[in-house]
Parts: sequence; structure tokens; C-alpha cells
Amino acid sequence: MVDYHAAGQPASYQYGGNGPGIGDYMAQEDDWDRDLLLDPAWEKQQRKTFTAWCNSHLRKAGTQIENIDEDFRDGLKLMLLLEVISGERLPKPERGKMRVHKINNVNKALDFIASKGVKLVSIGAEEIVDGNAKMTLGMIWTIILRFAIQDISVEETSAKEGLLLWCQRKTAPYKNVNVQNFHISWKDGLAFNALIHRHRPELIEYDKLRKDDPVTNLNNAFEVAEKYLDIPKMLDAEDIVGTLRPDEKAIMTYVSCFYHAFSGAQKAETAANRICKVLAVNQENEHLMEDYEKLASDLLEWIQRTIPWLENRVPQKTMQGMQQKLEDFRDYRRVHKPPKVQEKCQLEINFNTLQTKLRLNNRPAFMPSEGKMVSDINNGWQHLEQAEKGHEEWLLNEMRRLERLEHLGQKYRQKASIHESWTEGKEAMLKQKDYETATLSDIKALIRKHEAFESDLAAHQDRVEQIAAIAQELNELDYYDSPSVNARCQKICDQWDTLGSLTHTRREALEKTEKQLETIDQLHLEYAKRAAPFNNWMESAMEDLQDMFIVHTIEEIEGLIAAHDQFKSTLPDADKEREAILGIQSEAQKIADYNNIKLSGNNPYTSVTPQIINSKWERVQQLVPKRDNALQDEQSKQQSNEHLRRQFASQANIVGPWIQTKMEEIGRISIEMNGTLEDQLNHLKQYEQSIVDYKPNIDVLEQQHQLIQEALIFDNKHTNYTMEHIRVGWEQLLTTIARTSNEVENQILTRDAKGISQEQMQEFRASFNHFDKDHGGSLGPEEFKACLISLGYDVENDRQGDAEFNRIMSVVDPNNSGVVTFQAFIDFMSRETTDTDTADQVIASFKVLAGDKNYITAEELRRELPPDQAEYCIARMAPYQGPDAIPGALDYKSFSTALYGESDL
Repeated sequence: MVDYHAAGQPASYQYGGNGPGIGDYMAQEDDWDRDLLLDPAWEKQQRKTFTAWCNSHLRKAGTQIENIDEDFRDGLKLMLLLEVISGERLPKPERGKMRVHKINNVNKALDFIASKGVKLVSIGAEEIVDGNAKMTLGMIWTIILRFAIQDISVEETSAKEGLLLWCQRKTAPYKNVNVQNFHISWKDGLAFNALIHRHRPELIEYDKLRKDDPVTNLNNAFEVAEKYLDIPKMLDAEDIVGTLRPDEKAIMTYVSCFYHAFSGAQKAETAANRICKVLAVNQENEHLMEDYEKLASDLLEWIQRTIPWLENRVPQKTMQGMQQKLEDFRDYRRVHKPPKVQEKCQLEINFNTLQTKLRLNNRPAFMPSEGKMVSDINNGWQHLEQAEKGHEEWLLNEMRRLERLEHLGQKYRQKASIHESWTEGKEAMLKQKDYETATLSDIKALIRKHEAFESDLAAHQDRVEQIAAIAQELNELDYYDSPSVNARCQKICDQWDTLGSLTHTRREALEKTEKQLETIDQLHLEYAKRAAPFNNWMESAMEDLQDMFIVHTIEEIEGLIAAHDQFKSTLPDADKEREAILGIQSEAQKIADYNNIKLSGNNPYTSVTPQIINSKWERVQQLVPKRDNALQDEQSKQQSNEHLRRQFASQANIVGPWIQTKMEEIGRISIEMNGTLEDQLNHLKQYEQSIVDYKPNIDVLEQQHQLIQEALIFDNKHTNYTMEHIRVGWEQLLTTIARTSNEVENQILTRDAKGISQEQMQEFRASFNHFDKDHGGSLGPEEFKACLISLGYDVENDRQGDAEFNRIMSVVDPNNSGVVTFQAFIDFMSRETTDTDTADQVIASFKVLAGDKNYITAEELRRELPPDQAEYCIARMAPYQGPDAIPGALDYKSFSTALYGESDL
């Protein structure tokens, strides 16, 4: 809007003659000055009427006038009035408040009037600036004629005659109304009430009006027009009744407002109906979009909440804790995930249905919020599947680790106990100073005994190293009882170091007194030397016979059984060695008895007595059958596991190929034409039910898989199908049959919405399938071109044909994927034969409701549209920012284009 508080260069104009279109009427009028001088009442009526008429337009710009010959003197509001009623911009007003500035501004307004083909008679800018009432009223009347009356046309008559003919036609059916002019025919007020009742009968009770009460009639018409028709009150009833002949110009101005108020009623109704239709479609689509957004948000939120749980790899310290985690994971697989699989499938179906409806209603494709595309859902789902697979692998690996830890822990405790039992009392023995009071033979015996001890000590070095190695491995595997393991291992190592130091000290003491000693009896020495390794062998044998074992296959347990059988085969030789060792001790005793030698008790060279050897040998004999039983039990367990493997493999090798076969059959169904689309849909529904009925076979397989997991079976050489493969294949099968059914449903929607007959749909499918050589459900560019040619399209290999083909490809393949799906082909063929609303049509309808303005107000929307759709528009229309904007103006153009995706609201 021009700034009407600015000013420019001075100028002055004189106008003469009559403008086209209104000249004939003005030529018939009596002289203007004489009219005003002879009847001041007319001037009063014109002032009221013209002032109200000007304000009815100026209020659109947020202003008004009080005194018509004073408020136009500076030219600012005059220029503003012309901009509002013409919808055009005038030159910028000049800055300043001097007389010359005002004259220039008024001249710009008069120049604009002249540019519209109007010639003003003796009206100059100076008279307007000087406040000349008669010139000002004459100028306003000329403006009214040009912009409010000249364009009125009824049956090839225009201006005054056209307006008069319109009034006569509209009031003809009413009694006591005979419109012959624009003065005395309107004095009784019945003509005004008849015009209103003809167009808005609910506003006037015409039968109750009396011809002899003109003031009541006029006031009733003026008040109803102001309240319900937005026509301001331009005259007082008393002014009309109290004048012998009302002013014709005032009456014409008032009546022209009624003409403009009612002439657009039919256009507004038609425009409102079109907008209602468009808005109803848009509201339905928005509801579908909101449903999609909510379902997508809920599914993504569940995925985002579940993935961290699946990626939580905090291990448990015990096997019981990991068993609970495995049970929680099974609950997720059985209870929580299946409903989400169904939700994901339903989400894709809803999205495809919404996109089909949008295409059928010529709306832009639905673009979900960022991060909520179907591809985003699929990416999130893929991440979930990866996390799920990783979680299961981690659970199984962690259970293997804990099982190994338990085995290592037991093995460590067993070896540590054996070692601690062996070291018990050794420090006290090494600290003895018995050699100080012993005889020579005793000393020699002590030396030999010490040598035997050193041999025994060296033999135990491997066991100590094994204990330390197992403790280190337990630490590396994060064993839950590592502190006590470390403490015990440290104690064993410290004690071992002490034993080594004490052994070295005692040897030095014995060697110092060695030359005072006698040679030790060779038989005792030989006994000691042979008894010690044999004793160690028996201890190792007992340790091995009590050693824990863990296997996962029959081959492994059979290997252990073979090793045990080999050990049993060495027992006869060991028994001979035992008898030989015992024979040496018996021979020594015989020699002593024979020579009357008094022995001092046990063999001085070793602590391993015949009783110990016999006791340990007896223990070995007891442990052998126990080991036999343990190996046999484990062999039975592995045989049971093998049965579970074969049982699962047998079922999996049936279910896996069945799923693959069904996937291939669905693919064939989707490209074949057997019956109507409804027949194909019913066939697919029956096929889907047959697939659902197969579910018990999957459940049986799940039960067998659970037994395998509970038995800690980690591999199966009898089948290539894992439970994960079966689950993924089953989910893909359900999703594929649902998606195929949805495609047929969308084809039905397209057929019904576009009026495509079953024969046309069959023809489209036949044409598509004919050129779909690989039966992949899509056509390449060359295949699609051949298909179009067969349907009569001129897309041959020349410049014009190539251009047309490229245009069609941009429609059916907007993403340049290089293929054309059957749904895209159907959409293209349906669009070629149907017509839909456009954004330009909706904009034109809104412009009718707005009275040809570039904006519309909330009141106009509420008056012309149903309440819910009026509020829908008001809530979504942006404020109008044009130069002719008024407070509360709304931009209907950007709103209309946004409905069709051509711009953003």
C-alpha cells in the first residue's frame, strides 16, 4: 500500500467533457450546480450516502472519513480510496503538508480517474483542496458511476438502465412495488425490502410490511442490510420520507450496493461447494497421514527402545544369570516381537493406500516427517534384526564362556587341593635339625631322603605351573571368584618359593656332614627311587581319572573313551611295577632279619610306604569303573543330542523348502491374470489363510529348537537351515502375501475411482505382462516404450517421439530407477483419461468468495463455508502480506497451491 503521509511535486488540472460509459447518463442530468442550489436536502442525502459508500471501502484499509469535503482535501485518503476500489497501485504521494503538495496528490488521483476513461467537467484539484463541497460530491459521484455502476449489465443494458432493469426484474413478483426510477419509487421502503427478501427470504417477513408505514419499512431494510449483508447504512429513513423527491444519485449508490451484494451469491455458493469438496478430501488425507505418523512413531519408539536392550552385552557372573537372560530373549521372540511384525506390515499397507488415494485425487505424494519414511522404518527394523542376531550369538558365546569358566574353576580347585595336600607338613620337615644328633647311617639316610624329596619337588613343579596358568586364564576370562583364586594361587606360589629355599638350605646342612655318614642301604634307595615316580604316576592317574571333561559331539566323547581304554591297557604293567617295588622292600627286610639288623622303622629314604602304594593303587582300581560310568553317561547324552539334531533337521528340511516354494508361487500369482481383481484378491486371501494354517509346523520347529538350545547344542551338520533362517523366511512370506494383496486392493481403488472397466484393467494387465518378459513385475525403458506403442502412443524413435517418451517416463518413473511398476503403469493410464480439480480452479473459487480481492477475511470464510471447513481454512491460511493488506487478511493463494503441493504454507 502506498504511504499516504508522503507528498511530491505540485501540478493542477482542469477536466471537461463526459467519460465513456457514463456520459450518456450524465448528459441527461440537469445542471449539477443548479440541483444543489435548488434543493439543499439532496446535498444532505448525497453527503450521507457518499460518505457511507467511501467508508465501506476505506474500512478495508483500516481507515474512514468523517467530513467528505474536508477529509479528501490533502488527497491522501482519496488516493487510498481509488487503490482499494480499483485494486491497483497509484503513484507515491508527495511528502509535506503545504498546499502545493496537497494539490499534487489530488491531481494524481484525478489523473488516475482520467486514465480509466472518465472526463471530469470543471473539477480541478484546487476546488477539492479548497473544500468545495459541490465539486467534491461531483467527483465522488463520478467515481461511484465508474467503479460501482458502469460495469452493471443486465440483458444488454448497462449502467443506470441496467441497474434499473435488474431492480424491476427482482421486485416484479412483489405487491405494492413498481420500480420506475431511482427517487420516488423507493420512498415507501417496500422496494428495498423486496430486494432483500428475493435473495434472503429468511431475513425479511415481507407480508407483515405496510405501504403506509414507510419509515418502519426503510429502517427495517437498512438495519437488515447493515447487519446481515455488510451494507453500511447510507441514508436515514426520515431524510427519504421527508423529501418530496429523494436524491437519485444517493438512491442509485445505495441500490448498487445491493446489486453487488447479491449478484455474486450464486458464484459464492458454487465456489464454496468446490472448496468444500477439495477440503473434505484434504481433511481425510490428513487424518490418514496423522494415523501413519502415530503408528510410525510408536513402531520407531519401540525399535529404538528395544535395540539398546538387545545391544546390552553386560555379562552375568554365573550360568544361572545367563540362563535368565536367555529366557528373557525367548520371551521377546515369542511375545513382544510378533505383534510388531504385524504393525510394520500394516504400516506399509497404510502408506501404500494413502499414496494411492493422493494420486487418485491429484494430490502430491505424502512425505512423512523426517526419520519416519517406510525406508527409515525398514532401516530401523534391519538394525533391530542385526542387534537381535548379535544378542543371540552373544548369549550363546557367553554361556560357552561361563561353562568353560566353571570347568576351569573346578579344575583349579582340584589341582590346588591336591598340591596343598602334598605340601602339608613339608615346611616343618625341611626345618628339622635331626641331622645334628643322628648317626652316620641316619645322616646318609637323611641325604638320600632329601634327594628323593628334591625329585618329588621337581615332579610337582609342573603342577604348580599348571595351577598358575589356570589362575591366569580365569583372570583373563573375568571369573566371578577371581579374588579368592588369586589369593589362593599367591599363597601356593609363596609357599613353593619357601619350600625351594628351605630345600636348598637343608641340602647344604646335610652335605656339610656327609663325610661322617655311611652308605645308605641300596635296597632302600632303590625302593625310594622307584616308589617316588610310581607314587607320582598313581597320583597323576587318580587326578586324571577324577578330571572333569566337557564335550559337544559323539566324536569327542568317543575320543575320551579310546584314551581311557588305552590307559586301562597299561594297568597290568603298572601292577607288575608295584609288585617289584614292594618286592624290594620285602627283600630289604629279609636281609635285615637274616643279619639281625634292627631297622629304625620306615624306609629312611622315602615317606612312600608300601601301605601308601597299596592304598593309592586300590584307589586307582576304584576310580577306573567310576570313570567308565561317567564316560558312558556322557556318551548317552551325546547320542540324545544327536537325536535332537536329526529331529530338528528333518523338520527344518521340510519347512525351509516349503517357504521358498510359497514365495515363488506368490510371485507367479502377482503377474498372472485369473478372473477379476476381486477374484484375484479372494484367491490371495485364501492363499494367505493356507499359509497361516501352516503356522503350527513353525511352532513345532520352535519347540524343537528350544530343546536344542536347552541341551546347549551349538551346531547341526544335518541341515543348512537354522531357526533364524526359518523365522526370517516365515516373516518375509507373511509380508509378501500381505503386500501382494495390498497391491491388488490398490488396483481396485484405482479402477473404481477412475471408472476403469474390468476389461480395461485386463487389457492393461495383458499388455504389461506381454512385455514383462522376465516376469519380474516391472518393465525396462525399451519394454515400456514397446508397450506404449502397442497402446497407440506415438513414441517412435524421432525427436518428437523421444520427447514424448521422456515426458511419460518422468511421470511413471520420477526417481529415475530405470523400471516401471504395474501400479505406476495403471496410475499413468488412469490419469490419461480423467480430469481432476486444479490449484488454479481452487484459487479462482476463493477469489469469488473474496469479492475479487487478493485476500479473504475470516468473516467471509465463516459466511460462505460450513463451520468446520471455514475453521480449517482459517487455522491454515497464512496472513496476507500484499500492499493492499488489511488487519485479519488471509492469503488464500498460497493455501490453495499448498493443497496441491506446489508450495509450502
